[in-house]
Amino acid sequence: MDSVSGVGVIDKGMLILHVLRTGPHDLADLQHAAHLPRATAHRLVVALEKHHLVRRDDQGRFVLGFELIALGRAAAEQFPLGELATPVLRRLRDECGESVQLYVRENDARRCVVSLQSPHALRWIVPEGSLLPLGLGSAGRVLSAGGATAQWVESVEEREVGVASVSAPVTDRRGIVVAAISVSGPIERLTRQPGARYGELVLAAGRDVSHLLADALR
Repeated sequence: MDSVSGVGVIDKGMLILHVLRTGPHDLADLQHAAHLPRATAHRLVVALEKHHLVRRDDQGRFVLGFELIALGRAAAEQFPLGELATPVLRRLRDECGESVQLYVRENDARRCVVSLQSPHALRWIVPEGSLLPLGLGSAGRVLSAGGATAQWVESVEEREVGVASVSAPVTDRRGIVVAAISVSGPIERLTRQPGARYGELVLAAGRDVSHLLADALR
């Protein structure tokens, strides 16, 4: 595997955790999915188990550990934007009836930090914590802008067939884009012009969160 951090053992441990995000694995499956030697995979997954980052289910398979829940909660508490934005995002979800997400830039990707699902049976779901490409989708283009933009951005089937989205920026007091609010769902409801349908609502939500963030940082 290619080193991401330059610290091989950390990279391999994170690789195991990412593999386990997809579901339970026995050692053979884990070794195969991570492309690691059996002895290395066993040594690392047992070490992660000691730290409660990995546990075993009733069938003895490796699964993600409960310590990750505590770490996730701590990370959310230390990121006030998600908490500040959630009431606005709920209102936006209720107004448009579609799934709503809040993304922040993470290096050359975007991380979903808040995700609220549409009440419709047919809906687009982005799990919280998902790391998605920066170059595909309306939210990625908003986050790539860097400086403030007063416009919404739409996308149709850029990352997934049948899905459309429209996104708008959240900015800090300097006018720098710090997050993107996105409404996404099936083309059947959002149409091929999602901006015309929900652009102004998303833009207003972005302004509201920007004001809340400015007030919180005074």
